[in-house]
Amino acid sequence: MRTSHWQKSTYSGDSSNCVYVAATFTGTIHLRESDEPETILTTAPAALKSLIQALKTATDPH
Repeated sequence: MRTSHWQKSTYSGDSSNCVYVAATFTGTIHLRESDEPETILTTAPAALKSLIQALKTATDPH
């Protein structure tokens, strides 16, 4: 699997529970968690954007 490079989420902080993201050369997005780096989820950019927007809306106190 070729990826450009893994980048740690800025929301992960310095703890051991970190989320990493990598864009592939085919345009998909890979996600993995630091405790199980061999488990990789693959998604399309639009689907990830929708998920992030939904999570932000669900946690917005207003």
